Amino acid sequence: MYSAQRKKILVTGGAGFIGSHLCERLLQERHEVFCLDNFLTGEKDNIIHLLDNPYFELIRHDITMPFFIEVDQIYNLACPASPIHYQQNPIKTIKTSVMGAINMLGLAKRIHAKILQASTSEVYGDPFIHPQTEDYWGNVNPIGPRSCYDEGKRCAESLFINYHQQNNVDIKIIRIFNTYGPKMQPNDGRVISNFICQALKGEDITIYGDGNQTRSFQFVDDLIDAMILMMNTDKSVQGPINIGNPKEYSVLEVAEMIIEQTKSKSRIIHLPKPEDDPSQRQPNILKAKETLKGWKPKVELDYGLQKTIEYFKRRG
Repeated sequence: MYSAQRKKILVTGGAGFIGSHLCERLLQERHEVFCLDNFLTGEKDNIIHLLDNPYFELIRHDITMPFFIEVDQIYNLACPASPIHYQQNPIKTIKTSVMGAINMLGLAKRIHAKILQASTSEVYGDPFIHPQTEDYWGNVNPIGPRSCYDEGKRCAESLFINYHQQNNVDIKIIRIFNTYGPKMQPNDGRVISNFICQALKGEDITIYGDGNQTRSFQFVDDLIDAMILMMNTDKSVQGPINIGNPKEYSVLEVAEMIIEQTKSKSRIIHLPKPEDDPSQRQPNILKAKETLKGWKPKVELDYGLQKTIEYFKRRG
C-alpha cells in the first residue's frame, strides 16, 4: 500500500514496542519518518534495520524539552507503558505525559500539523462498567502506585481537547487496550511477555492473584492499522476512541495457552495481586468500527502468541 502523497511524520517514542512498528508501516507507505526517542525504554535494536532508509531519521530527544521540526503529522507515543517501567521513576513518567503533550501540542499548533495522542485503557482504572465505553469516566486512584501513568494520560487527554477547543489544533485521541507482539521487552512485566519468557526458560509462571482477572489482548498489527486510519480521519473526528480486541481471556487461560504453545514444563504459581490492578478490562469498540471504516481486529490470540513466541526465541 502506497500513499498518493508522501508526508513528513514525527513519531515520538518511535524506538519503543509500538512506535517501531508504526515507523516501519509508515515507511512502507512511502512517508518520511522522524523517530524521536530518549531511549529510556525504547531500544535501538527495534529500529536499527531502518537506519539505511533515506526517508528515516533517528533523533535522540526527550519530549519534556521543547522540540522544533516541520512535519505534517505527529504521533505522540512517548511514555513508559508497563508498570515496572513507569513506576521506576513516577515523576519522570507524569512529566513525559503532561509536559510532553504540552510540547507536542505547541509544536502542532505552530506548524499546523495533525497530532494523535496514544492514550490508554488505564484511564478507566479498575472499571465498574464492563465492557468500557468511551463515555465512561473511570475509577482511578489519583494517589496510588499506578497514578503517575493513569493520571498523566488523563491529563494529556484534557490538554489535547483544550488545545483543540481553544486553538483549533487538529487532534486525535485513541485509548489503547492491552497490546502484544514482537519487539515487546522481556523485562517489561506485562502478562504475555512475562509468561513467554518464563515458559521458554522453564521457570515457574507467576500469576498475580487467582488468575481469574480478565484482559483483552490486541496484536500490534491491528493497533497500527487503527492508528493510521484514525490519524487520517477528517477534522470532525477527535476521539477518544477505544482501540483493542474485545475477546476476553482470563490471565490463567493465557498462561495455559503459552505453556501449550512453547511445550514448556513450567508450573503455574500464584503471588499476591498488586494494588489497584484492574479485575476486568475489555473495550467496547463499536465507535472504532463506525468511525474507522473497515477496521476490526483480525489477529486471533492463538496466532499472535505464536508470532510473539517466535520473536522471543530469536531474541534468545
